[in-house]
Amino acid sequence: MKKTNVISAAILLATSAMGSTVHAEELNVVCSSEQDHCDLVAQTFEAETGIDVLMVRKSTGETLAQVRAEAGNPKIDVWYAGTGDPHIIAAEEGLTQPSGADTSELLGWARNMADITNGRAIGIYAGALGIGYNSEILEEKGIAPPECWADLADPRFAGEVQVANPNSSGTAYTELATFVQLFGEDDGFRLLGEIGKNVNSYTKSGSAPTKAAARGETGVSISFMHGMVQQTVAGFPIVTVAPCEGTGYEVGAVSVIEGARNFEAAQNWVEFVLTPEVQALAAQVGSYQVPSNSNSVMPPEAPDLASIKLIDYDFATYGASDTRARLLERWDTEVGDPNPQQ
Repeated sequence: MKKTNVISAAILLATSAMGSTVHAEELNVVCSSEQDHCDLVAQTFEAETGIDVLMVRKSTGETLAQVRAEAGNPKIDVWYAGTGDPHIIAAEEGLTQPSGADTSELLGWARNMADITNGRAIGIYAGALGIGYNSEILEEKGIAPPECWADLADPRFAGEVQVANPNSSGTAYTELATFVQLFGEDDGFRLLGEIGKNVNSYTKSGSAPTKAAARGETGVSISFMHGMVQQTVAGFPIVTVAPCEGTGYEVGAVSVIEGARNFEAAQNWVEFVLTPEVQALAAQVGSYQVPSNSNSVMPPEAPDLASIKLIDYDFATYGASDTRARLLERWDTEVGDPNPQQ
């Protein structure tokens, strides 16, 4: 009952904030956040507007591939959430269009995303990349916990590390781009290859490794810290580590697809998800990212970005199509996934 009341209040506030009438009856959305987060936002939007939201959950790499394949005849109206780099690439390739949404209340990193893409992608949340480990597994095996990225190359973590594949996962591409910026390209790939010797599985989804660590299927995961906190809050023995060398971060984004069949409804979706009330809903389902609206309530569980040694992540460069293609080709050649998932 309490959760229902909070959602109802958010609907009323968001309606007031939007101040517009929606006439479309359907909206096609691909969501690259966690399923329960996607569902909550869609259900709230449907209740507020009367629009039927047809939503599927896909990773950012899969979504970018779909948007490219459907260029000129899109089946998607809105791409919601997921790491910003693929959103930037879609904007660069003319696959998305400006929504015209007001960004004046957003934090600087969210407005920067809009500036880089000429309004085609707007930041909705931020999250730092980190290391998560299952304290019970490491203690049982007598393995000293990691403190730094370089620790994961140590033989003591043989078969204990799980991370996603950057070809399908925006999370893993953020890791790849982080290593290149943090250590330099050659040394970054060298370290990725050394860590790769200890990797037991490259998953399709970026959140899967931390969930596997929570279930006791792997000792260590590489992912975003807010996902690790989610598992800790749920009662699993997951410890979150901000790597000693520093780390990169994501800016989750929302984009309207070029040629969207339901453009007016897509515009209203963007306005809706940028409101502080709707952004605050994420914490109800354990999504502890930092919201982009300066007036939104910060979840107390959210990692404190100010206390983390963050790199000056170059979204413009590493969100460019040619840079991404070149780095992924090099990853396939020098690191690779011996058992790619279909």
